[in-house]
Amino acid sequence: MKNYLMNTYNRKNISFVKGEGSYLWDQNGKKYLDALCGLAVTSLGHSNAKISEVISSQSNTLIHTSNAFVIDQQEELAKKLCQLSGMSSAFFCNSGAEAVEASIKIARKYGNDNNIDNPKIIVMENSFHGRTMAALSATGSGKAHKGFYPLLDGLLRVPFDNVEQIKLLAEKHSDIVAILLEPIQGEGGIIIPNNDYLNQLRKICDDNKWLLMIDEVQSGFCRTGKWFAYQHNEVIPDVVTVAKALGNGVPIGACLAASKASKILIPGSHGSTFGGNFLSASVGLKVIEVMRDMNLCLNARTCGDYIKSELINGLQGLPVVKEIRCKGLMIGIELKVKCIDLVEKALDNGLVINVTKEKIIRMLPPLIITREESDEIVKIIKKIVGEVEYE
Repeated sequence: MKNYLMNTYNRKNISFVKGEGSYLWDQNGKKYLDALCGLAVTSLGHSNAKISEVISSQSNTLIHTSNAFVIDQQEELAKKLCQLSGMSSAFFCNSGAEAVEASIKIARKYGNDNNIDNPKIIVMENSFHGRTMAALSATGSGKAHKGFYPLLDGLLRVPFDNVEQIKLLAEKHSDIVAILLEPIQGEGGIIIPNNDYLNQLRKICDDNKWLLMIDEVQSGFCRTGKWFAYQHNEVIPDVVTVAKALGNGVPIGACLAASKASKILIPGSHGSTFGGNFLSASVGLKVIEVMRDMNLCLNARTCGDYIKSELINGLQGLPVVKEIRCKGLMIGIELKVKCIDLVEKALDNGLVINVTKEKIIRMLPPLIITREESDEIVKIIKKIVGEVEYE
């Protein structure tokens, strides 16, 4: 049968037809524990009753007008996000990539407004910010770049968690305006920087009058045990990008800004047809309410610590295991050999996971995960990793 989809994904031959809580069911009725939750999206679980009720009630009232008119839910969501993040204003869009695009435009306009004709942004090796053109250019992956040259110019790339390289760039370039980075590299393999890294970047940005722009698309909304990963350092960025978990499956993204960055975009300088419409904003408000009521930051910390401890106890004696990295419910297990086939083996055992960078098992379980479900994840991971051949 002809497939009318563009060939942009290496899809597994599984069609999920139902989801509830932390579980999915395929077309044959097989049950899977979802330890990926749509790549950190369905953090409140599948078919969450409170989210479903908001989708239903709002869709029966009003879904979309445009941003030419006031949208009360959007204004309320902006207020909630700013209160949680320490930011001052919000721009709404539909995805993480769009949020990053907005942040790059903010940085460039910040430079232009300060008479810098060719403003430059420092970005990181091994990073991921999205697949739209500016976000792709900022992404630190030659594989992702292939076939899409020329990339956006004005980007200076340095190794992640390397402050000295940034200091060298500061000495060489007078036209740098911002640093853009993930606080924890997700697609890059759950790479967690030194504890003082963000604090040092904040100081460098302050000393040079640069913007500190943090991509929290994957790490935000309780995923690491705080509302945002940068809050482990108690720094305040100038720009924060969010998406994924904010909609629990409903498309939404936001670019948040503070202080000097919050008033850079003006009417006509940026926009979005669908961004922050009645439906997505209403869902975003309910997601935040549920996360707060269920104290999911605490659950991410406690379950994340438990899973990490159990994985270390169960895997540390295996010579094939290089490192186990966890921050809340961002979980990475790096092996010494390629392990793409473990995705299929996990599915065979009823577990949904991901392998990134060919050797790193990545798991992003729902924030509502229980101790019993955590044990189930660990049991299956121990089984499939224990079967990996290594000499």
